[in-house]
Amino acid sequence: MMKKGTKLNFDPKNINALGVYLGDRRIGVINRLAGDRHIFSFEQDYIDDPNRPTLSLSFKGQTGDLVTSIRPVSKRLPPFFSNLLPEGHLRTYLAKHVGVNDEREFLLLAVLGTDLPGAVTVRPFETELPKDTGEKADSPNHEDEPILRFSLAGVQLKFSAIMTAVGGLTIPAGGSGGSWIVKLPSMHFPSVPENEYAMMRLAESVGINIPEIQLVSLKDIQGLPKDVRSLKGKALAVKRFDRSDNNSKIHMEDFAQVFGIFPSAKYKEASYANIATVLQAETEEESVNEFIRRLAFTIMIGNADMHLKNWSLLYPNKRTPTLSPAYDFVSTIPFLPDDGLALTFGKSRSLSRITKDQVRRFADKAGLAMSPTWTTVKETSEKTRESWTSLEEKVLLPNEIRQAIETQIRSVVISDEK
Repeated sequence: MMKKGTKLNFDPKNINALGVYLGDRRIGVINRLAGDRHIFSFEQDYIDDPNRPTLSLSFKGQTGDLVTSIRPVSKRLPPFFSNLLPEGHLRTYLAKHVGVNDEREFLLLAVLGTDLPGAVTVRPFETELPKDTGEKADSPNHEDEPILRFSLAGVQLKFSAIMTAVGGLTIPAGGSGGSWIVKLPSMHFPSVPENEYAMMRLAESVGINIPEIQLVSLKDIQGLPKDVRSLKGKALAVKRFDRSDNNSKIHMEDFAQVFGIFPSAKYKEASYANIATVLQAETEEESVNEFIRRLAFTIMIGNADMHLKNWSLLYPNKRTPTLSPAYDFVSTIPFLPDDGLALTFGKSRSLSRITKDQVRRFADKAGLAMSPTWTTVKETSEKTRESWTSLEEKVLLPNEIRQAIETQIRSVVISDEK
């Protein structure tokens, strides 16, 4: 029995098969088997189509053919689909709201399948495919400030959900200009949205591609509990780059999906060189150069949380990937000063130095030319230091956080030595 307000026309506990759509085309099925196992299989017409849209590089074989032999997975969904679901506190909250166990991923996907990252839609066979009408933009009160609304239909957030989210709850929203991801203030760490906003603007000044971002007042986000206004600071709104200006869906996947890794292993099953190897093989040269810039920038600002799910590919032409705009640039140094990089970079996790030997190990493993890679690292570090000096947005940060970031940026050693 579903709880009041969920607006579901089915009970997910009675569903045994989910149709998987890429755009408006059904390309496969997830079946629930005996023993709480789940298996995904492609539709035959998708397999036979030489011009089929790409679902994931994880289904691409060594010879470029489509991998169709997929083993059942116990309890969880196959990794690609497991990574479509929200993590952390929002996942727990949504599962409780619709009356399913947050570990029952098949049931959660049945409930949340109409608005997933990218162009994938999942729905039970017993229901009709909902039309993607999108969110119409509200009229903003100010020319440059979006008026947003929490966009999960039938879900009402409670203040307790926001209070207990350690890093600040991340929610979907619709409003001015299309679809957004909104990051609310944290009760545990001060000024996280302001931190990310400043670091994203710094990245932009260095030449890194970022999506549209805004700092917004909590009172301008509809659908939040009134008590939220007691939180200090603003929220960060990031325009979804997997939605076009007319709100149509652009397919994407993160690198946990690319590598076929479950979300729980996003810190330990691959390295930055592994990501670069994929970019080198599958994308244009500029995506590789952009990745190196972002990696050097990550170290310069002291960001210890750039795990596999914080790097993504977009499929604007439905078949060929390109590196998505940057996201989740937060300087974690002010909060967790002893942390290291989320993944290894040339066998190192250091946030205090980048050595030439380290970059050579990285380049060799990824199949990149050493000289331009090292040049990009050095140029990015220099631009980051220069841009920080004149960055207007740093005034948004409390003094102790600003000082910690400045110390990090100025103290990173870029060394020709080992």
